[in-house]
Amino acid sequence: MNKIFCFGERIDGYDVPVLNEREVRAAAGILFFFALVSFMNSWLVGNFRFTRIFVIAFLIDFTIRVFVNPKYSPSMILGRIAVRKQLPEYAGAPQKRFAWTIGLALAVTMLYLIVINNLVGPVNLIVCATCLTLLFFESAFGICLACKIYNLFFPDQAKACPGGVCEVGEGRDGQKIGFAHWAIVAAFLGLIVFIGQRYFQPSEPATLSNPAATGVTSDGKCIPPDWAVAIGHAEMWKLHNNCK
Repeated sequence: MNKIFCFGERIDGYDVPVLNEREVRAAAGILFFFALVSFMNSWLVGNFRFTRIFVIAFLIDFTIRVFVNPKYSPSMILGRIAVRKQLPEYAGAPQKRFAWTIGLALAVTMLYLIVINNLVGPVNLIVCATCLTLLFFESAFGICLACKIYNLFFPDQAKACPGGVCEVGEGRDGQKIGFAHWAIVAAFLGLIVFIGQRYFQPSEPATLSNPAATGVTSDGKCIPPDWAVAIGHAEMWKLHNNCK
């Protein structure tokens, strides 16, 4: 019978406990989606309700991951369901535990700031942006940025890294990046910028049907709400509300 309180599985051929990287990435993608939705509701609309709910959910999820067993984490269970028909790809558990401990610390910080004390400010934005960045890199690229911090403290101890990045190597010929590849990316970005500048100039502000509802006065000026001023979002709030 498997132990309830453990971290990772023992698989033949691996020197350390491992986790299914496919499940980890799927779980990160699920969390990234809800984190982005809650962040955009706070940033664009000023509705922090979803952020507070997500912070509590994130904290519970990562507490189970770190202190109980990743197998019983709700997001990992959903990730396991999503990739259940795919062959597992195993990655070392120790560096993941270190990375998730960092995520847990960020969750505790947000719990203190925005849930308990209802504080809104630049620190919240930094913590949220950090969480989004970590989750995005994990889900999109399979890159565990916090695991790289683990390697700084425990050099050469990370084993079974996703994609074999722990081993030194240049990669296969098909994976190498040359000047031509960088030139294609640069040309593509340049083309998109040119199209945006040439054909899609900023449009005139729309007429507000109910100026009072958004804090816009009769002369077209705006009074940003306190929350927007607190997080340095006043000018952006004016832009979103078509203020002069």
